[in-house]
Amino acid sequence: MNTLTLLPFIVLIAAMFLMTRSAKRKQQQAANMRNDMQPGSGVRTIGGMYATVKEVNEDTVLLDAGPGVELLFAKNAIGAVLTDDEYNRIVHGVEHDLKADGSVVPDDASSLTETDEPAADASDDKPVDLGKTDAAEDAADKPAEAKADAAELKKTDGEADAK
Repeated sequence: MNTLTLLPFIVLIAAMFLMTRSAKRKQQQAANMRNDMQPGSGVRTIGGMYATVKEVNEDTVLLDAGPGVELLFAKNAIGAVLTDDEYNRIVHGVEHDLKADGSVVPDDASSLTETDEPAADASDDKPVDLGKTDAAEDAADKPAEAKADAAELKKTDGEADAK
């Protein structure tokens, strides 16, 4: 056989090999993450529930979901092990102070103008002229003859005077 005819098959096999290799690597990383869980770690289950690890067994994990609520999950049901800062931010709403300089970003764009007062021209209630005119103004400006010509040019759909 010609090597040119075998080339598509070789490319297909190589692509399948690369895809399965990356999938196996992701599965291995997830398994390592689940095996490295320690009691006290914050986790997110594949169902989206956030909880704290209370006890880790060979195939199961005991989670503390709240006061007096303990849930037993399979290790495969743990979607992610979270850092302490991320878990506290999501569950308790505690923001970790990431800014060392203490600068505050405003919620509006008032700081971009470098003045505390609104712009004077922005408070006008005058309409802005965009160069367009209303149809009513155009109709008042047209002579009566132009209106009659426009009426004659209109198409009719099967009326008696249609030609």
